[in-house]
Amino acid sequence: MKQIILGTAGHIDHGKTSLVKALTGTDTDRLKEEKQRGITIELGFASLDLPSGQHIGIVDVPGHEKFVKNMVAGATGIDIVAMIIAADEGVMPQTREHMEICSLLKIQHGLIVLTKIDLVDEEWLELVKEDISGFMTGTFLENTPLIPVSSSTGQGIPELIETLEDLSRNIPERMSTGLFRLPVDRVFTMKGFGTVITGTLSSGQVSVDETIMIYPSRLTSKVRGIQVHNQTVTTAAAGMRTAINFQGLDKASVNRGDVLSNPDALKPSYLFDASMLYLKSNPKPIKNRTRVRFHTGTVEIMGNLIVLEKETLQPGETGFIQLRLDSPVPCVKHDRFVIRSYSPVRTIGGGEILNPLPAKHKRFKPEVIEGLKILLSEDPDGTISFFAVQAGFSGVSFLDLKVMTNLPDKKLNQILQSLMATKTILQMDKENRIFIHQKTIAELTGLIHDHLGKYHKTNPLKSAMPKAELLSKLPKGIGTKLFNIMLNQMVKDEKIAQEEDSVRLFGHKIALQIDQEDVKKKIESRYKADGLAPPFFRELAKTLEIDPAVAKDVLMLLIGEGLIIKTKDDLYFHTDHIEDLKKRVTDFILEKGEMTTPDFKDITGVSRKYIIPLIEYFDSINFTIRVGDTRQLRKKS
Repeated sequence: MKQIILGTAGHIDHGKTSLVKALTGTDTDRLKEEKQRGITIELGFASLDLPSGQHIGIVDVPGHEKFVKNMVAGATGIDIVAMIIAADEGVMPQTREHMEICSLLKIQHGLIVLTKIDLVDEEWLELVKEDISGFMTGTFLENTPLIPVSSSTGQGIPELIETLEDLSRNIPERMSTGLFRLPVDRVFTMKGFGTVITGTLSSGQVSVDETIMIYPSRLTSKVRGIQVHNQTVTTAAAGMRTAINFQGLDKASVNRGDVLSNPDALKPSYLFDASMLYLKSNPKPIKNRTRVRFHTGTVEIMGNLIVLEKETLQPGETGFIQLRLDSPVPCVKHDRFVIRSYSPVRTIGGGEILNPLPAKHKRFKPEVIEGLKILLSEDPDGTISFFAVQAGFSGVSFLDLKVMTNLPDKKLNQILQSLMATKTILQMDKENRIFIHQKTIAELTGLIHDHLGKYHKTNPLKSAMPKAELLSKLPKGIGTKLFNIMLNQMVKDEKIAQEEDSVRLFGHKIALQIDQEDVKKKIESRYKADGLAPPFFRELAKTLEIDPAVAKDVLMLLIGEGLIIKTKDDLYFHTDHIEDLKKRVTDFILEKGEMTTPDFKDITGVSRKYIIPLIEYFDSINFTIRVGDTRQLRKKS
């Protein structure tokens, strides 16, 4: 069975509540103040079973101009609007404002109910009908049924029920897949039950024993029980008027305007990019940074309206805006909103959220406007690509994309797989499902190539750049995970080569100048001649009368080529002598079973200054291992 919500709308004292009572037997005015004043202040709720068995939830909204914010909260999530107009008064100010709100919220189905027909004669009734017909021209209620009724006599009620049957058949069934969200419209406590939260479930579904999170406070609680239209159920789905009882939740911690959803599923934000219609009924243009009241779901928040592409928006004009709110609100792409003026309070516009997690924009930026046009185009592939590009080196997560696209998981996964297949995006973190765009990859590849090129030019005698140094040169948003992915990919593409903890451009080789070749020969010859008793390098550079900086660069080149080995304490040895010593140590230990430090001194024939660095070097490369006061081979050959 489809889930259908009917909402009332119309001017104060036009008989909305009386009509609901005539239809359902329920008086939705439950507050003492409402009874005393004879007007609806808060949202009221009832339900109706049609003859076909179709169940309809009813939300009755206040008509007084002071309570329009409550009307907006009630209009959220309704499928059919019943525009109530009293026959004795006709179209009035809140008729017009409620009609504007319903249009801004993109409610597509409805009917007109002409109440209090028992108070007027036929001639007056026809005049009112003609007036209503003119008012509805060009609106979504043009050509919809107009049902004259009297709630006091019951006249027209059967025809109204029959019309609701017809409308119900044309209401599309809501999908229960997607993100679970329930905007809170009422919070109260019941003896024996505790805190109860009610609202119209706008998407997804919720079940008993699930843990949910309240946004924006991020409090969590477990669902203790669920009721739909006063019936206890185990699961509620999109479109249902739902009451949820929670375990151990304080009533004071939840407010109208909060949203229930899955833990960590939503991202409350102070900023929203949107497309907004500035109503034709406004008397003058709206200026940049105008203070406004932002309504979405069941929340009202103050904020500033930033006009992004023009100086002002003219009445009847649609444009791109950024809303900067005083408090964070959890929204998703495609959420509808209503804007009301700060003072005097009236509805001035509304529209659709395009980016629920934007950066703060500067005005008149062509790239910002072009991006918002992409988001408005209803192209899921383009939307995901846009958000991936905007995320830059940090990448965009699957969880954020759920909010940014408002797509069901299955559909979102399909698009991501397709974009990865065409290499439009790359998944750089499989565990957290973070994606990066190929444009960002190309930019990072270029940066790495440029930094390595500069390094080779600045350090002509160094074969490769340390990875840590390269990473420090890149933008801060680049983490080690993305960095290593990029290096591995560039190695595969033969753009760079890795040498342990260093990298170089593929094919890069050191080209020594004539004088540097001479320095290289001098240093290598000296280390070869001095055997296992070379001087400290700083002394060697002085003795050979070589510039220390040049000497150090050439020495590092010799180490990189494997001709010189560094131990410690500024001591370096020629590789030939180290390899010869390794052979003699191996032969000694294989014959004797172990080697003491005095034995090592006899083998080398050098002083303690060289013995300790050499024997510790052999330990460090896992050639020997210390056992007590002796050394043994780490691997016996």
